[in-house]
Amino acid sequence: MLNEDLTHELETVPDFDRFAGVDEVVGELARLAERHPSVAVLRRIGTSRLGEPLLCLTVGDGPAQGVVVGMPHPNEPIGGLTAMHLARRMCEDAALRRSVGYTWHIVGCIDPDGTRLNEAWFTGEFTPCRYGRNFYRPAGDEQVEWTFPLAYKDAYFDRVLPETLAWMRLIDDVRPTFMTSLHNSERGGVFYYVSRPEPALHPALKALPLRYGLPLHLGEPEHPSVRRLDDAIYLMLNARALYDYLESIGQKFDGQIAGASSTEYAERHGTFVTIVELPYWRDDAAGDHSPAGVPYARVVRDTAADLAELAAVLRCTLDAVLGEVVSNSPFLRASRFFVPLVADVAESERIRAREPGNDREATVAEVRSSRDLVHTYRLRYTGMLLRALEAEIGIGNGTPTIRARHRVLEEIYTAWAAAATADTTPEPIPLRDLVAIQYGTILAGARHAKT
Repeated sequence: MLNEDLTHELETVPDFDRFAGVDEVVGELARLAERHPSVAVLRRIGTSRLGEPLLCLTVGDGPAQGVVVGMPHPNEPIGGLTAMHLARRMCEDAALRRSVGYTWHIVGCIDPDGTRLNEAWFTGEFTPCRYGRNFYRPAGDEQVEWTFPLAYKDAYFDRVLPETLAWMRLIDDVRPTFMTSLHNSERGGVFYYVSRPEPALHPALKALPLRYGLPLHLGEPEHPSVRRLDDAIYLMLNARALYDYLESIGQKFDGQIAGASSTEYAERHGTFVTIVELPYWRDDAAGDHSPAGVPYARVVRDTAADLAELAAVLRCTLDAVLGEVVSNSPFLRASRFFVPLVADVAESERIRAREPGNDREATVAEVRSSRDLVHTYRLRYTGMLLRALEAEIGIGNGTPTIRARHRVLEEIYTAWAAAATADTTPEPIPLRDLVAIQYGTILAGARHAKT
C-alpha cells in the first residue's frame, strides 16, 4: 500500500529519453549546489583510480542521515537519473525536506572510470544485443560495491579501492540512519533487498512496481545463498552467507567476489539498507507462478549445461590469446575474472539440481529467470571479451590469432543474440517508471528507517 504523500511525490518524476552519463550526473549536482547554496553543498569525498574527483551533494538539515550512492556497478545507470531527481526535489521543495526529515548525502556516481566504459549504450537504440556488445563490468576486486574489508573464516580482503575508501569514510562520517546503493538488473521482474527483516515495509515495496504495471520477480533469486523474506523481497546478499553456502557444496569462496559489501560495512552503525533491483526490459512471465509443465531439476540442469558451454567457449578463446595480448585492458582483466566465475556458477547449478525436492514441477517464472540468466551471461561476457580483443586490435596488436578468435567469437555472439531475441521479445521499460520505483523505494525505506 502506498500512502497519499508518496503517491503524489511519484508524480514529480519527469520523462527521460536516455540514460545520463557521468558528466551529466556530476554536472547536475554541481548546478544544484550553485543554485541552492542555503540548503546544499557539494564536497569532494575521494578520488577515482584514474584521478577523477568523487563528489557528494549534501542537502538539508534533518536529524536523520541518508546516504544514496549511484552507479555502484558501472553497467547500472538507472540510479544516475534517480540521484539527480532526488537531489532536485530535496533542493527545491522545503516542505518535502521537512516532511522526510533527513540530511541527504548523494553521490551521483561512485565509479566514474567504469561507468564511462558503458556510455556507448546509454543513448540510441536500446536492445539486449547492443547492450551486451558495449557492456563492461569490472573484475571482482575492482567492483566498488564488493571491495569493503572482509575477515570471515579463512577469507580475508583488505585491498580496498580508492572509491570504496571514499564510501567507507562517508558512512563513518555521517553514521547513516538509512542507506541505499542504486542498482539494477537487466531482465525479469522487480525485486528488493533489505538489510534486516522489516515486514511492515513490504506492502509499500511490492505496491511500487504494480503501480507501473511491472511484475514482481517470482523466479530464481540471484544466488542460492539468498534468504527469501516475501515475494520479491530478500535479505541482503552478503559475503558471509555466500561463503557458508559455497562451503556447504564443496566450493571455494575465492573467485566469487572479493570482499564485503557496503551494507555489511554499515552494519556497525545500525544502518537500515534497502536496495531495489530493476529490469531494463519488460517480461510479464517473471511474475507468473503457474506450473510450467517441466521438472524443476531439469530446468536447473539445462541452465548448468548452457553455462558450462559458455564457460568453455570463453575459456578456449582466452587461452588462445593470453600469450599474445599486451594491454591488460579493463575488459581483459574482467574477462579473466568472469570466465572462471561462469564455470563455477555452472558447477553450482549442476550440484543444486540434485538437491532433495527439486523433482517438483517448475513455475513459469522459474523457467523464465533461468533462461534469462543464460542469455544475460552469454551477451555480457561474450561481448566483454570481444571488447578485450578489439582493444588489442585497436592499439595495433591485431595478431593473426587475435583477429581469428575475434571473428569466430563475433559469429557466436551474433547467434546467441538471435537466440535471446527469439526466446522473448524485449520491450524496454520507460525510464520514468524505473526512476519512479527507485525514487519511491528511497522515500519509503528512509521513512520506515526512522520509525
